This record gives sequence, structure tokens and C-alpha cells, in this order.
Amino acid sequence: MNITKKLRNNIIFFAMIGLLLFTPVGTFVKVQLIKVYILVSSPSSIEEAEREVLSDFDWKLLDDSGNIVNFQEMEGEIILVNLWATWCPPCVAEMPSLNKLHEDYKDKIKFLFVANDQLDKVNAYLEKNNYHLPVYFQKSNGPKELYSRSIPTTFLIDDRGKIIMKEIGPSDWNSTNVRNQIDVLLAFSLAE
Repeated sequence: MNITKKLRNNIIFFAMIGLLLFTPVGTFVKVQLIKVYILVSSPSSIEEAEREVLSDFDWKLLDDSGNIVNFQEMEGEIILVNLWATWCPPCVAEMPSLNKLHEDYKDKIKFLFVANDQLDKVNAYLEKNNYHLPVYFQKSNGPKELYSRSIPTTFLIDDRGKIIMKEIGPSDWNSTNVRNQIDVLLAFSLAE
């Protein structure tokens, strides 16, 4: 069979598309491209007049040890909530920045990494990347203000329950802007 140059190029093109869409190689490429985007994408604070206050803190979560935790226990704390999954390339792409932020602020604010995934997959992902993040799984619906149909979605909530930052999609959570906002919240919280 004599393959024309055009047919050969089409086969190569569609093989590359298939490789990118349906294999781990494609996931790796997507994550790397998203990481480039994240370099220029930092969350910004919501204007004071636009900030929503959580109407309810009753949200049952399961920690990675199988214990039920109620979000209500964290009321009055500064909290960062990240909704994510291991199968989500944008979530995986932003996780290094969240991990670094967690390493530096884990004793100062509460972190909730709420996974939309299976425990074994989450544990394997965390171990592979040497992340030590507090991961939770939803057991009940969360506050309506934290509802999102997309992941990743991340919220920074002050000690009064106001959403200070909200980002749908990947972003650099280890940015100067985020760190400055957390530092301001911590200083304000200590002054009270």
C-alpha cells in the first residue's frame, strides 16, 4: 500500500491528538501548560462591599483517618478551603503552590483540602509528591457560599466567616498577594 505524504501527516496528527487526550502523557503536558499559566495568575482579594459571609458552618467532613470533622469547629479561624481532585490537571498544576503555602502557614491558619476523589488515589498522590496536606472528603453539603461546580476552587475565609478571596480555576496561591492578605488577616485577628 502506498501511503501519501498527506495521509501519513494526518495519521501522525491524529495519533498526537490521541496521545494528548487519552494517555498520561497528555495529562503531564496539560499540567505543565497550566503551570505556565499559573505563573502569571495570582488570586486577588474581593472588594469589601462584595464579600460574602458564610451563612452556615454546619458541614460534615471525613478526614483521611476516617474521623468525622464538622467545619463548625473551625468557626472563628482563618481558613483556606481548596476543592480539588487527583484526576483534575488544573488541580494538580496548582498543588505545588498550595503545598508551599501550607508548609509556611500550617500553624497559623486552618487548611482544608476537600478532595472529590477516592481515599487511596489521594493518598498515593500525596505520597508520590511528598505532600503532607490535611485532606478531607465531604459527608454532607457545605455552606452554599462555598458551592462550586468547577474544580479547583479555593476560598480564603477570615475569622468572621467572610470570603476574602475566591478563585475558580488554577492560580498561584503562594504569591506575594496571597501571603500579604493572610498576614493582614493574622495581624487583624491578633489585634482583636
